[in-house]
Amino acid sequence: MAVAEDPTLRALLGRRDLGLSLVSREDELPDGSLDRALRWVHSSDLADPTPFLSEDLALLTTGTQFDDAVDVDTYVGRLADRGVLGLGFGSEVHRAGIPDELVTACAANGMPLFEVPYRTPFIAVARAHSEAIAAQAYARRSWALDTQRALALAALRPRGLDATIAELGRRLDAWAGMFDAAGALLVSHPRDAVETHALDELGERVIDILTRGLEAGQSLTLEDHTFMLFTVGRGGHLRGVIALEVDVLDSEARSVVTSVIAMAGLALEQNEQLARSRRRLHAQLLGSLLADDPGLARRVLGGLPPAPVVVAVAADAPAGPLTDWWERQRSDHGTPFFVAETEDGITMCVSSDDEPLLDEVASRFGVRIGISDPEGYDAFARAHAQALTVLRQRAEHGAVRYSDTVGSSILTALATDEARLVAESRLAPLREHDARTGAELERTLRTWLEHDARAEPASAALGVHRHTLRSRIAQAGDLLGGDLSSFPARAELWTLLQTARD
Repeated sequence: MAVAEDPTLRALLGRRDLGLSLVSREDELPDGSLDRALRWVHSSDLADPTPFLSEDLALLTTGTQFDDAVDVDTYVGRLADRGVLGLGFGSEVHRAGIPDELVTACAANGMPLFEVPYRTPFIAVARAHSEAIAAQAYARRSWALDTQRALALAALRPRGLDATIAELGRRLDAWAGMFDAAGALLVSHPRDAVETHALDELGERVIDILTRGLEAGQSLTLEDHTFMLFTVGRGGHLRGVIALEVDVLDSEARSVVTSVIAMAGLALEQNEQLARSRRRLHAQLLGSLLADDPGLARRVLGGLPPAPVVVAVAADAPAGPLTDWWERQRSDHGTPFFVAETEDGITMCVSSDDEPLLDEVASRFGVRIGISDPEGYDAFARAHAQALTVLRQRAEHGAVRYSDTVGSSILTALATDEARLVAESRLAPLREHDARTGAELERTLRTWLEHDARAEPASAALGVHRHTLRSRIAQAGDLLGGDLSSFPARAELWTLLQTARD
């Protein structure tokens, strides 16, 4: 079992050789008071032994302290506040029987009271409990060694990682699961012990843990399930999470889990080496696709997503988890895909029918993705260029399609950082004048051009006289160093206004 089964007061009372008997009525005691883990048994006749006591122990006394006018109720209250789990009274040593006021005080404070017969020395009670602790520790160590052997044998099976996680669940008598870096559940045991919606939420938490690079074990409660989560992999290269449906693990169980984490880390590291080799291969195959020749990629991979396809490029995306996510789509739904890692980002190619999955990728991984128009493989390079164009124009997270950006204006595609710098420099005299005088020359120009350079509708939109409008345009022309009466000058001005930042 995963949780340590420490000896309890109930177990101590059950030892026939000691002859202990419970004086308190169990139905009047707090629930579970006899079944809490008992750390030790101590004896003392001090009027106030609490400074020398630790929590979760049983105290034995002969009652000599009560001869000194010690308030029994205060005495028992101090023991309860200190966390003493039970009070044993040695009868016929100093007193005949147990004082009634002690029985009443223990009942009032919820303190289990038991009698230690004259024939049973206090040292025998303490020794019996010490032996029980030693026997329990030996049993846990034996369990840990046996479990380690079983896990080692499981790791040698054909699907070693799956078998190891399943064996861990059986040995802990708890649900155990392994999530990959994309938050997908790879294996679990027992398979249907946790509801699907709880597993989905657990997968989201796994992604959050791995994204933030948290390595320490965490405890998580989802509805009526409590899980402990352990990351797998070395710092900066976390590859998954092992989840256990347990509240707590003792030292032996934790050592077993630690060994499984090491096994899983080694297995995933080997898988990662294979994945890196595959990524290098795919990067080389992308070169042939960018030559609009899919022949080599088809021969090496055995197939590609059916045309027409969309090409997408994701910036700042985690290559390993993203590839794992696509592999999960292929195994679960038969989705064909091609992924390659380049300096520009992660290039993804899917059939146009599967294009909505790219929105899910952007949302799940919180990345920017540019998506091309549907194309055949003979236009793969153009589709890739479209995806890169969109990506370079997009600053926020999310998926954006090339068709959405080119539908607005050609100026959007030309609005590079260099173009914005030039536009802002050309408009600087105008903007400085407006800031200094409070004039609205830039707004006047923009409104005038939006009304096809016609004075009447532009002046009406601005709420000024047409002569005022013409005066402002002339003044703006002087500041910009150009004659705004010609179409080329107006076209250039419109481009400057559209390109510069507001």
